[in-house]
Amino acid sequence: MILLQVNQVTKFFGPEIILSNIKLEVQSKDRVALVGRNGAGKSTLLKIIAGHLSYDEGEIMKPKDVSIGYLEQHSGLESSLSIWDEMLTVYETLRKQEKQLRLLEQKMADPAVYENNDVYERVLKEYDELQVLFKDSGGYQYEADIRSVLHGLNFANFDYETKISTLSGGQKTRLALGKLLLTKPDILILDEPTNHLDIETLSWLEGYLQGYQGAVLIVSHDRYFLDSVVNSVYEVSRNKSKKFHGNYSQYLKQKAENYEKDVKLYERQQQEVAKLEDFIQRNIARASTTKMAQSRRKKLERMEMMDKPLGDEKSANFSFQIERQSGNDVLKIANLSIGYTPEDVISQNISLHAQKGDSIALVGPNGIGKSTLLKTLVNKLSPIQGEFQFGSNVAISYYDQEQANLSSNKTVLNELWDDYPMKNEKEIRTVLGNFLFSGEDVLKPVTALSGGEKARLALAKLMMEKANLLILDEPTNHLDLESKEVLEAALIDYPGTILFVSHDRYFINRIATKVIELAKEGTTEYLGDYDYYQEKLREKEELAQLETTTTTPKVSSDKQNHRIDKEAKKIERQKRRRVEEIEKLMEELENIIQTKEEELCDPEIFQDHEKVQEINNTLEASKEQLDVLLEEWTELEEYLQEEA
Repeated sequence: MILLQVNQVTKFFGPEIILSNIKLEVQSKDRVALVGRNGAGKSTLLKIIAGHLSYDEGEIMKPKDVSIGYLEQHSGLESSLSIWDEMLTVYETLRKQEKQLRLLEQKMADPAVYENNDVYERVLKEYDELQVLFKDSGGYQYEADIRSVLHGLNFANFDYETKISTLSGGQKTRLALGKLLLTKPDILILDEPTNHLDIETLSWLEGYLQGYQGAVLIVSHDRYFLDSVVNSVYEVSRNKSKKFHGNYSQYLKQKAENYEKDVKLYERQQQEVAKLEDFIQRNIARASTTKMAQSRRKKLERMEMMDKPLGDEKSANFSFQIERQSGNDVLKIANLSIGYTPEDVISQNISLHAQKGDSIALVGPNGIGKSTLLKTLVNKLSPIQGEFQFGSNVAISYYDQEQANLSSNKTVLNELWDDYPMKNEKEIRTVLGNFLFSGEDVLKPVTALSGGEKARLALAKLMMEKANLLILDEPTNHLDLESKEVLEAALIDYPGTILFVSHDRYFINRIATKVIELAKEGTTEYLGDYDYYQEKLREKEELAQLETTTTTPKVSSDKQNHRIDKEAKKIERQKRRRVEEIEKLMEELENIIQTKEEELCDPEIFQDHEKVQEINNTLEASKEQLDVLLEEWTELEEYLQEEA
């Protein structure tokens, strides 16, 4: 069933056209993503569909009984009520029905009613009808629904009597999302719903939306989220829309294939046009061939000419370089406790060892102290206990997630130029141009920039510093999907060391060589990307479940014994796969070590002191990594031998 049709919708802001002839369709159970650059008009289109904004041309068709729920970007729930009472407002109709049921129950208990057969039967019939309606509308489960949504949005440990007016902006945004989810509209419109959500809450929201009974229309810059949730994508680019089937990754593949196909068709047509024009020019004047030339001219006139395919819109283009190399040991943290006061320790027993070339993702729930740890490392906060030490020649650049909220009254040009007065204007403009600030854009005041523009300016300043250690707090916030991909490419090629906090799981997967999970009582290290980290968490959970099962008093049941045996074998298979992975990695490292040791015996290399130092650094790093892998391999082998 078609729930919504957008036909040829056009929108102007003054003389500027924002959207042109937009087409979009939403059917039952659809999961639709709107993607495109910042400023492409995605949020404008959502507001038009939700009825919050007018449009200039076209039409939007929707059946009268189809309901729309809309969560605006950066919106928060403003209310004087408590968390619980505000969520209850969603169920006003059910609560009135519930009161009516109680009144009818009291009436049926009244002797004047139950002793009068006709009156009693009439009241009983009304009660039965209302009870069926109440049940079918979810009357016996709405409180459970509220608790489930609040738990999923990380309010499990909250006192539900807490006044909403006392909460933070991020908490109010999550409650606004929760209240909208409880209303269960036919079309759920979400503009950046993943803002202010930690990874655990994001995973819950993905599962909720996958099972949602209505349709969903989403704008999000979280690619992992889009891949998990959506089944079709509308790209908004150059004021127009185009539909693609599948999730975000499939959209990227189709888009690239379509562009390649269109280029080939265009080139083939251009070749045909050139041949026709050449034939006409050579033969139109000759009596013997003029009819053939005229025929080809008519063919040329009838031909529907293709426009040259347009590639992607201009993207930011930058790279991070370093001025000098750091030592192999970049950062050591030992038993560190962090917080804002000694009485308010957020996290303790933090240990971490970053080596040159590491790219370390710091993960954990909101409020656990990830940003606090980064601020402590750059001396914005004092450590409460423990210590940390940077290695030799370490130069730090720090990107604060609030840095994108630059509030300078300077122009964009001067914001960067004042930091590097020895460079000429052309050099500064070239750098800004790489971050999509061109022409008159560089004369805009910084305060007038959008969140995405401020983020790009902050990254331009970061690039100019040429540090060998980047400490980044949510660097992808405010960036559109294309800018995120450019940032990823720049960080993958970066020759220094990275320590970063991000809720973008796709970004973590591409950048991280190591994941550090931060908890209240300390840190846990995982030698891999985000998917590897998740796999290890699942293994731990399965092992914990197995241990719980095996320590529970045995029940004489073949089925239970079979399940325990099946789980044990699954864990054993996982550990054997990990042993094979480690053995392969160890073999690669041993080959590197052997190659580098042979290079040190080469007289030409031996006389190059810088080359010798570089080889020794690689040898040291490879041997340390080999020792770590060997330790894990030994533990796994012991486990497998015991199981055998």
